[in-house]
Amino acid sequence: MNHYSGLKNSLISLFLLLAFVYALPNIFASDLAVQVSNAGNKIIGEEDLGKITKVLEVKGINYKSANLADNRILLRFADSASQLSAKEHIKEKLGRQYVIALNLAPSVPLWLDNLGGKAMSLGLDLRGGVHFLLEVDMQTVLSVSIDKHYNELRSLLRAERLYKTIKKQGETLVIQLKNSEFKNKALKIIKEKLPELQVLETNSKDDAQISMGISDSAKKQAKSNAIKQNITTLRNRVNELGVAEPIIQQQGLERIVVQLPGVQDTARAKEILGAVATLEFRLVDEKNDAQTAARSGRVPIGSKLYYFKDGRALLLKNRVIATGENITGASSSIDQESATPMVNINLDSAGGRAMLNTTKKYLHHRMAVVFIENKVETISKGGKIVKKRSTTKDIINAATIQGTFSSRFQITGIGSAREARNLALLLRAGSLSAPIEIIEERTIGPSLGADNIAKGVMSVIVGFVLVLIFMAMRYRIFGMVANLALTLNLMMIVAVLSLIQATLTLPGIAGIVLTVGMAVDANVLIFERIKEELGADSNIQNAISSGYDKALLTIADANITTLIAALVLFSFGTGPVKGFAITLSIGIVTSMFTAIVVSRAVINKIYGGKKIQELSI
Repeated sequence: MNHYSGLKNSLISLFLLLAFVYALPNIFASDLAVQVSNAGNKIIGEEDLGKITKVLEVKGINYKSANLADNRILLRFADSASQLSAKEHIKEKLGRQYVIALNLAPSVPLWLDNLGGKAMSLGLDLRGGVHFLLEVDMQTVLSVSIDKHYNELRSLLRAERLYKTIKKQGETLVIQLKNSEFKNKALKIIKEKLPELQVLETNSKDDAQISMGISDSAKKQAKSNAIKQNITTLRNRVNELGVAEPIIQQQGLERIVVQLPGVQDTARAKEILGAVATLEFRLVDEKNDAQTAARSGRVPIGSKLYYFKDGRALLLKNRVIATGENITGASSSIDQESATPMVNINLDSAGGRAMLNTTKKYLHHRMAVVFIENKVETISKGGKIVKKRSTTKDIINAATIQGTFSSRFQITGIGSAREARNLALLLRAGSLSAPIEIIEERTIGPSLGADNIAKGVMSVIVGFVLVLIFMAMRYRIFGMVANLALTLNLMMIVAVLSLIQATLTLPGIAGIVLTVGMAVDANVLIFERIKEELGADSNIQNAISSGYDKALLTIADANITTLIAALVLFSFGTGPVKGFAITLSIGIVTSMFTAIVVSRAVINKIYGGKKIQELSI
């Protein structure tokens, strides 16, 4: 009685040893590091590592180590001055084909790293950085989808000469057919070619009129595609900012969470993340006077009125030669002749062909570059919160075509070097499919993050020590066994968090503190049950065995109900709530193992199979 087999004891020891090994990396401090990774399909090799180390040696920058692994280079430094200086020199040497980011690298020994040992991943509130919650303007997504179907519908029905007019009325397309006999034919064509459209019930008695709308499934798909495309674009932009280990993920149906560890320049981050920018290349209407059109409000057919940032008007042709979607590469530089900022543009094959044909045909004519930016912001109007959408279209420059060109050319006339860099970054990363609005923003400084860690650790230690003191005073030797189980439980929580690389946040630390208090509940139930059994039966071995066996069901019920609540929190919660739920769930599972299995194994070693007169409980 009260004896575990050798195999069971060995398995318990093995679990505890593994927990110790995987919790161990957390005692090693992190090094200041610079991480060099690819900005596309670029393969990073030994040649790149050689370039970087040579630059550091030439500049006299000391580094602790430089390693190449997983298609990235990690350089470790002893101080922040060397880290920052190294980043600037490496960026200057390697150029824009690489992402150079500041990082913190764990200094785990090689043998432990080979076993898969990693330190816990710290959340933004512990590391420092910027947190954004972005909301995608789904109204614009649906509006764009309506415009696309409007154009496709016109093309389809025009080919068959079936309609008089097609009008957009909100999210409805109203088709006026030439006569009612064409209705069935038009509906058949629409059903075959545009299955996303559905016929809407209307009060109109006109048999020659059809009202179409986008189906619910098509709307849902359009919104889903918009979220996915925006996440991809935001990821590209974050890579351009040079952020190590960013978190970009969908939250709900219309929101995106962006967390940028180590970034403190929120203005720069907001400027890049929130911009919905693209370009259009159009020919200048040189036959008509822009000032006359601006004064009279009468714009010639085939042209549109645009303005420079300084207010000058210019008439441009309706036909768009190429757009931002045709741009495959962009970089900023300085025009050697005029010493002004410019952006070097690379177009895809379709855009290159269009540009070549245009420059051949319209040599010595002027071509303008239009910068288009969509914005959305929440304002209060008449006591109601409404979305205000705005679009700005500014002419960057309008230059004379001096020679033929296709896929490679330069844009000049940009106001400043910063504007040129931002424009190049946005064009490289691609434009967002719909405007986004920053609805929540938090900045945590590195010193505040360190302070949060210190206070969080202190709260765990204080709670842990107070529980240890109480249990030792209340239950004596059994209390000391419970304290050992509690210590091992804390080690196992850290080990599991490190092993699965769950992000530890301040609410996560709160979950650990709560677990420390709750973990001894099982032992308290067991010990009180043992006391009751001792009062009813003088056999001490029977009392110990009955105490563990009879308390098991109550402990399981209590922990399972708490675990269910924690899983619900994880399923429906967001951000900090999930962090709390993760540590609480892990703590519940590990506490049952240590409080029931491990503590009994220790009690068995102390009292099992021995003739004793009294228990220290």
